[in-house]
Amino acid sequence: MKRIFEVNPWHVISHELVPTDKRLQESMTSIGNGYMGMRGMFEEHYSNDTLKGIYIGGVWYPDKTRVGWWKNGYPDYFGKVVNAVNFIKVNLTIDGDQVDLAKDEISDFTVDLDMHTGVLRRSFIVTKGDKRVEFLIDRFVSVAQKELFDVHYSVHNLSADPVQIGFISQIDADVFNEDANYDDQFWQVLDKSHAVTGGSMFAETKPNDFGTPRFTLGMQMLHQTDLQGVNAPATEKAVTNIFRGTLAADETKNFEKQVLVVTSRDYADMAAMRAGLAELSETINGQSYEELLKAHTDIWMQRWQLADVLIDGDDAAQQGIRFNLFQLFSTYYGEDKRLNLGPKGFTGEKYGGATYWDTEAFGVPFYLSLAKPEVTEHLLEYRYNQLAGAEHNAKMQGLDGALYPMVTFNGIECHNEWEITFEEIHRNGSIAYAIFNYTRYTGDDNYLKTKGIDVLTGISRFWADRVHFSQRNQKYMIHGVTGPNEYENNVNNNWYTNFMARWTLEYTLDSLKKISAAKRAELKLTDAELAKWQDIVDRMYFPHDDELGIFVQQDGFLDKDVQPVSSIPADQRPINQNWSWDHILRSPYIKQADVLQGIYYFMDRFTPEQKKANFDFYEPLTVHESSLSPAVHAILAADLHYEDKAVEMYERTARLDLDNYNNDTVDGLHITSMTGSWLAIVQGFAGMRVTDDTLAFAPFVPKAWTHYQFHVNFRDRLLKVDVDQQGTTVELVSGQPLTIELNGQAVEVVNTVSTK
Repeated sequence: MKRIFEVNPWHVISHELVPTDKRLQESMTSIGNGYMGMRGMFEEHYSNDTLKGIYIGGVWYPDKTRVGWWKNGYPDYFGKVVNAVNFIKVNLTIDGDQVDLAKDEISDFTVDLDMHTGVLRRSFIVTKGDKRVEFLIDRFVSVAQKELFDVHYSVHNLSADPVQIGFISQIDADVFNEDANYDDQFWQVLDKSHAVTGGSMFAETKPNDFGTPRFTLGMQMLHQTDLQGVNAPATEKAVTNIFRGTLAADETKNFEKQVLVVTSRDYADMAAMRAGLAELSETINGQSYEELLKAHTDIWMQRWQLADVLIDGDDAAQQGIRFNLFQLFSTYYGEDKRLNLGPKGFTGEKYGGATYWDTEAFGVPFYLSLAKPEVTEHLLEYRYNQLAGAEHNAKMQGLDGALYPMVTFNGIECHNEWEITFEEIHRNGSIAYAIFNYTRYTGDDNYLKTKGIDVLTGISRFWADRVHFSQRNQKYMIHGVTGPNEYENNVNNNWYTNFMARWTLEYTLDSLKKISAAKRAELKLTDAELAKWQDIVDRMYFPHDDELGIFVQQDGFLDKDVQPVSSIPADQRPINQNWSWDHILRSPYIKQADVLQGIYYFMDRFTPEQKKANFDFYEPLTVHESSLSPAVHAILAADLHYEDKAVEMYERTARLDLDNYNNDTVDGLHITSMTGSWLAIVQGFAGMRVTDDTLAFAPFVPKAWTHYQFHVNFRDRLLKVDVDQQGTTVELVSGQPLTIELNGQAVEVVNTVSTK
C-alpha cells in the first residue's frame, strides 16, 4: 500500500515530484472522454523514467503470438492497443535552454486532477541561473467535442530581467509500445503538412499478416498565442511549430494548443478525414479557451448530478468512490456501441486494451443504475455483433456453439496464454448472465427475444458439447478448466464453471418459451437438442463437502494443505510477485472470488447458512490479488452482516489504485474493477436487490461514516437514496410512483418515503 496523493474529496493532488513514483503519478492522473485518453505524463521533455501513453478507442494492432511450443487452437495473434501518435507534445525553453523537470531546479510543484471538472492541472517554477519562470498548465480531452484535446499554458516571468520563452509544439509519430513483442513501431506517416502556426499529420498502422483492418489517424493542431511563430525544420516523423517571445519582468503570456483527432473508424478514406477535420476546425474556430472549457465542464457537472455518491465522515472513502466514477466515465459512457470497457481503459497498455468478461460481470450492473438503458444495451449488442467470432473460437477448439473470447477487439480470441484463453471458459456464463441481469433490471425482454436468444443459444450449444458424461457417476462433468481463481489451472469440475454452465442451459430453455415460432425456426433447434440440454441441467455434477457444508471449488481443492492467508509471511505478499507459479498452483490460496462469485450472482438462490459457510471458508483463503476480488467479498460480507469485513473490502476496492494496494498501478489503473466500489456501497451497504420485479434496499451505515447518498435509475424512474444513522430516505426524483421493498417492508414511493 502506497499513498502519494493527498486525501481530498474532489481532487487527486500532490505537491511533490518524486522520480521513483513518476509512473504511479501518471497512471492516477490519466484523463479520457470515451473516445480517446492519455496517461498523466508531461507534455514536455522529461529525461527520467516515464511511460508516455495516448490511446484511441477501438484502435489496435494484431501482434504475432509468440509461444515456445505451439498448440493447435492458439490464436494467431495477440491483439493490443496501439500507443497513438504523440499529439500532445510541447517542449519548453527558457532563453533557448530546454526545460527538463528531471534535471532543472524546480519549486512549488503541483499536479492536480480536478475530478469535478475533468481537468488535469500542473504548476511549477523553474530556476535557471538568475531566471525564474512559473508555468501553469491545464489540459483536458473534451467530453463536449470528443475529437478535441486542449492544453493551455500561463507563463509568468518571476525574474528581475526579461526572459525569452519558447514553445516547440509537435505531432510526433516516433513512438513505441512498451508492451509489444518486437520492440518495433506501429505507425507509418502517410502525409503531413505545416504552416507557421499549425500543422497536420495522417499516420496509418503498419501492415499485418492477419487480415485485420489497419487504422489511420488524422490530426490537426492549432495554436492560440501572442507569441511569434517561427519556421520549424521538417523531419520524417514529426510536424513541428515553434513559438517564441520575450517576457518582461513580472509579465505573463498565454499559449494554447488544440489538437483535433479523427480516425478511419469514422471516415471512409483520407479525403473524408480531411473534410472531417476541416468541419471540426470550423466548429471550434473563434471559440475561446474559456468557452471550450465551459462546454466540457458543464457536461461533467451534469454527470455528477446524476452519478455522484456523497459520503460524510470519511474523506478517503469519498475520494475513492469519486475517483473511480471519474475514471469509469472517462473510459466509457456508452456513446459508441462499437466500443467496450478495457481493464486499463486509456491509462496503460497492460491487458492489451481489449475487452474482458469484466464488462458483463461488473460493468453491466453499474451502468444499468447510472446510465440510460440503451447504454447497457450497447454493451450487450457488442457481444451480439461478435457472435460469429465466438462461433469461430469454439470451432478452433473442435466444439459446437459459441465460445466468447477472454480477450478481444473484434470477437476473435486474441490472448496467447493457454490457461486463460481456453481453460477459463467460465466467461461464457457471464455473457449469458448479463442478458439476464439487463432483462431483470429493466423489465424489458425485447432484447432477449430478438438478439439475446441468439447469444444464449450459441453459448448453450457450447456448454452441451464441452461437458462429458461420467458413466461411473452418472453425472455430467467439465474437466480441464481454470475458474475465476486463476491460481489454479487445468482443474476438474470447478464448481463455479459447472454452476454457470447449468444455469445458462436452464435460462436458455426458459427463454425459448418466450420467443416466436419464427425465431425458434431460425435458431434450428431440435427436440433432441433441447432434451440433451435438460438432461445436463438435471444431472450436472457439483463438488460438495457435507461436513464443512460448502461447495468445493474443484475436485481436488480439499486435498491441499489448507492454511489461511494470515499464515503467509508479510514479506511474501503479494504472492504473485514473490512465489514461483508452481508454488502458487499447489497452494490453497485464491486470487479472487470463485465459488463466491456464483453466490454473488444469485444471492436469492442460496440460504443464509450456505452463504455463511462458504464465505467463512473461502474468504480467509483469498489473497485478493485480482482487482475484481474485494467488491464481491464486500457485498457478501454486508449481506451476512459482517460489517467490519464489508468496510475493509470496500476500502480496498475504492482505493485500490489510489493506495496502490497490489503494487501494480504503475502500468495503468484497474478500470473495470472500479465499478466494484459503487457496487460495494449500493449492493453491499445499501443492500440493493431486484427480485421478482421488485427493487429492494436494506441499508446500514459504516461506523466511520455519518451519512451517504446515491442515485439509481430503475425502470424509467430516478431515485435518490439517503442513508444515515437514523434511517433511510428514498426520494422519487423523476418518473411514476413505484413500490419498493425497504428493510423487508413494501412501501410506495410517490414523492419521498423514510424510515426515520
